Amino acid sequence: MAAEPNQRQAQPEKLAELRGRAQAWLDDDPDPATRDELRGVLDRLPASATELADRFAGPLTFGTAGLRGPMRAGPNGMNLAVVTQAAAGLVNWLAARDTPGPLVIGYDARHGSKAFAERTARVATGAGRPALVLPRPLPTPILAYAVRALQAVAGVMVTASHNPPQDNGYKVYLGAELGGPLGAGAQIVPPVDAEIEAAIRAVGPLAAVPLAHPGEVLGDEVVTAYVQDIATLVDERSSRALRIAYTPLHGVGAAVFTSVFARAGFAVPGVVPDQAEPDPNFPTVPFPNPEEPGATDRLLALARTIDADIAIANDPDADRCAVAIPDPVRGWRMLHGDEVGVLLADHLVSRERAGLFATTIVSSSMLRAMCEADGLPYAETLTGFKWIVRAESDAEPLRYGYEEALGYCVSPAHVRDKDGISAALLFAELAAGLKARGLTVGDRLDELARAHGVYLTDQLSVRVDDLSEIGTTMAYIRSRTPATLLDEPVTSVEDLAPTADVLILRTASARVVVRPSGTEPKLKAYLEVVEPVVDDDVAAARERAAASVRALRTETAAALGIW
Repeated sequence: MAAEPNQRQAQPEKLAELRGRAQAWLDDDPDPATRDELRGVLDRLPASATELADRFAGPLTFGTAGLRGPMRAGPNGMNLAVVTQAAAGLVNWLAARDTPGPLVIGYDARHGSKAFAERTARVATGAGRPALVLPRPLPTPILAYAVRALQAVAGVMVTASHNPPQDNGYKVYLGAELGGPLGAGAQIVPPVDAEIEAAIRAVGPLAAVPLAHPGEVLGDEVVTAYVQDIATLVDERSSRALRIAYTPLHGVGAAVFTSVFARAGFAVPGVVPDQAEPDPNFPTVPFPNPEEPGATDRLLALARTIDADIAIANDPDADRCAVAIPDPVRGWRMLHGDEVGVLLADHLVSRERAGLFATTIVSSSMLRAMCEADGLPYAETLTGFKWIVRAESDAEPLRYGYEEALGYCVSPAHVRDKDGISAALLFAELAAGLKARGLTVGDRLDELARAHGVYLTDQLSVRVDDLSEIGTTMAYIRSRTPATLLDEPVTSVEDLAPTADVLILRTASARVVVRPSGTEPKLKAYLEVVEPVVDDDVAAARERAAASVRALRTETAAALGIW
């Protein structure tokens, strides 16, 4: 009991220290709006102590995905002060490498994106570096394309992709001179992320960061060039007879998507009307992510109304692509990212065999089986396109890469990142080609299953409020690794730490990969079962695989200690 007075005394001391940090931040914050916001939090003390502590729990960390966080005042949020510091750190890092060339900057339609892009440009020009700003809110793939097309030293994209409406983010790409042959126009990888993070932390008072003019706002030339280049990916002799339903999910994809399809010779897709225009509040979806339940309900309703052959959704910055097809038994259904991934690979193999096919450790292993059967080079990487696009070598240039989270790189020569628009175009070409032969996308999936077996994947995802819970759960399964899964011995346990916080368990017919999400406060377990097709009965094999995945999901949840 004697310790209680000391504990009561420590709380005011901690609060005073927190208040002092907040006041120092206020004194350096260049944005009147976030200064007023933080003053409001201070005025509500001590009732707001928990909120204030969260805002100052630590700075947003600049990793290989850049910055991403909620829009709010303080170092643990996305705001003009954090962006100013990040931009200054980036341009200082570039200057230290004595590499000339412009910084190209893009942005989406989220709250604050344009202001963050303009501030980045002013920091760059203030440091004496040219800044080229894309002409309006545009898809992330256009920024990745522009880094290469404009021979920029680096690129910045202000976007939070498919995160909730209250978030924003900041991605960095490198040009050819600093990125090298494999990383030209690709997102950064270690140790560059840590070097830029150190440069950001070394930035002094923000008032001392020189600001100049907001750069050169580009015309539509780079957008036009992207549209022209992507439209040429389809064979001029292939069928275009296809009805398509489409949604950009309130993001920035619609104008570019429809332009690409029109230039490639497809009929203009039907677009979900109340999701067609950019809206940072994403009013019709709980989460602006086509993987989330309910996100594509309006798309599927439109597809039924117009009797579409396929339905396509981009996420808000259009770097991901989701596809739905009509199913004779279940009605319209969304394809899993792995199904789209192997279908696109199959389509590209049918057109051109040269080059490396790559995917990630959490994606379906069916691509490996397909490449082995066709004698094609194959690579498997850590999660993320920053790794996929670096899987190639001089002997084996990358032809195609995908990850199960709806990301596809179908033309590395143009965009060395995932691109939901070019992937959608290639998928439309394959669907139209199947239709011309009297087949459906579902028919081709069945043919691939007969050739290679049913590879069924699923995901167990746990969203957390406290990031420490993820580390606790990873430690739990590492210390209590199951000996069996699906009544089969676990034959392999592969722990990728410390290189990556990933644990891989394998049995004769199943695989489980456990890892923290790189972009959201989630722990993810990726499940896969492989079921051979017996007596040409694909439906029966799928039923067996589905039952096994359900069982594997339950066993994995128990192994993680969450159910």
